[in-house]
Amino acid sequence: MKKKINKIWMIIPALSGAVLFNACNKSFLDQSAKGALSPDLLPTKTVLQALLAGAYAALDGQGAGNNAIAGGAPWEASPSNWIYGSVAGGDSHKGSSLGDQPPIVPIATAQEDPSNGFFNTKWKALYEGIARCNAVLKTVPQTPNLTATDRVNIANEARFLRGHYYFELKKFFNMVPWIDETTTDFNQPNDKDIWPMIEKDFKAAADSLGDKAPTAGQANKWAAKCYLAKTYVYEKKWTEAEALFEEIGAGGMTSTGLAYGLTDRFEDQFDAATKNNKETVFDIQMTANDGTNSIANANGGDMLNFPYNSPFRCCGFYQPSIDLSNSYRTDASGLPYLDDYNSHPVKNDMGVISEGDQGGAPFTPDADPLDPRIDWTIGRRGIPLHDWGNHPGSHWIRDQASAGPFANKKNLYWQATAGTYSDQSTWAPGSAINIHIIRYADVLLLWAETQAQLGNLSGALEHVNDVRKRAALPVNFLKTYADPANPMGGFSGTNAANYVIAPYASFPSQDYALKAIRFERKLELACEGQRFFDLVRWGIAETTMNAYYAYEGQITGDLPGGHFTAGKNEYFPIPQIQIDLVGKAKLKQNPNYPQ
Repeated sequence: MKKKINKIWMIIPALSGAVLFNACNKSFLDQSAKGALSPDLLPTKTVLQALLAGAYAALDGQGAGNNAIAGGAPWEASPSNWIYGSVAGGDSHKGSSLGDQPPIVPIATAQEDPSNGFFNTKWKALYEGIARCNAVLKTVPQTPNLTATDRVNIANEARFLRGHYYFELKKFFNMVPWIDETTTDFNQPNDKDIWPMIEKDFKAAADSLGDKAPTAGQANKWAAKCYLAKTYVYEKKWTEAEALFEEIGAGGMTSTGLAYGLTDRFEDQFDAATKNNKETVFDIQMTANDGTNSIANANGGDMLNFPYNSPFRCCGFYQPSIDLSNSYRTDASGLPYLDDYNSHPVKNDMGVISEGDQGGAPFTPDADPLDPRIDWTIGRRGIPLHDWGNHPGSHWIRDQASAGPFANKKNLYWQATAGTYSDQSTWAPGSAINIHIIRYADVLLLWAETQAQLGNLSGALEHVNDVRKRAALPVNFLKTYADPANPMGGFSGTNAANYVIAPYASFPSQDYALKAIRFERKLELACEGQRFFDLVRWGIAETTMNAYYAYEGQITGDLPGGHFTAGKNEYFPIPQIQIDLVGKAKLKQNPNYPQ
């Protein structure tokens, strides 16, 4: 779907249908219809399909000119949620230096307020996606000569996408206005719980879409079932979720017809050459070198998130935390330290200058047992950074004192295929690595959580161990380089670290099972924008984040005043600019933020 984006704008001047989201004008809640389609373009199947493509195109939050789709910098609306899910959730630091992109600092420290423009950019980008979905749904019944199948499929793909956009808004802001294709008064209040409407959209898609879709990037019924099951988990509707997970486990398949499963190699989820595999439930499709002379379609929202002063050029953001690194420590039997992992720290090069730089010193990486996923997630000194050579340490870190010694690794393209899967057309690189909205490992861990909540500890154990066993499979590129002076010369047969990981023998209690499942999500889905939202739905955000601030804040300088306040920080503030435009009587602020 991504390659169609630019053609869409030539066919249709505006796809928003109901709203334009220009903060300088009236609020999105008080707009008459905008961007109506010309009569000579309607009604045709071609235009309807273009509208649907536009609804998909809004998934990446990026617009022309490498800006967010509704204004603001591209990273403010990044669909990877690296700021709002990972940095806010403590598995990563903002990165770079403390003074670079300062609005992220209060988000990282739970000191955000409604005037922070990042929230307004995200809000507008998500409602832009909703408006495009509503334009499809409003146009379907006006379009003659559609087959019954086309009519149903196009409408319910749009409903799937609308469910996604509202799911994001719900987990970000909680109470938000619901606007659909029947809305005529767009000045709607945020006084309703929208979970039932999100369920309804996903159910419609799950009940009507086919097993397969025309392209890998489009939703099928199984993606809808997975998303509906995830919705039930967020609502703690365990019985409903379990019934769906059983269906998914028995017959679920990707949009291209591959039976759902875990790939043999964990790292295949983070390599553009192996994307859209059997683990793909729903991805935002990224493409490099698309002829636009922009990286908007090549994950522009994560353009800052590459090692600093490196072959990647820019910009040193999104650095995994030391707390996360320590989580990958295993005991001699290959299990994690669930309760006191920070008492078993992984050796790092904090404060040790890279060799070759003035004052540089040698460094030997940690020799004790580690979960191998650490080195597919965290770039750390002395360990291969894919095929770019060993990470040199502080030389590729902009400010260790601010954000620690690590680099993010899941978003890095490989040197051997950089010509195909990286995009160098802008001042920072783009990448063709897809963004995972849901992958099958996520589904298995949600299923395990559901079964543990229902008392089926043996089922929960099986699904957690499936994920851990995959992580333990032999891998090819966690090797030391045979010739460090020639990093493209191949890898030796020696593992880069002491990798020890094993399945759990049993879950002796429900409490233990839930603790293990939650920790497994931290390990498996690290730096994928999920951590903050998991902590909130588990009801442990206050305890976990304040422990993180107390520990990590003694090591790095970017967490000043970090403190999570229960009853407030579970949700981000409604953007103040939206309240000012609509009025407090209609759009109410979340509790304990300035009213």
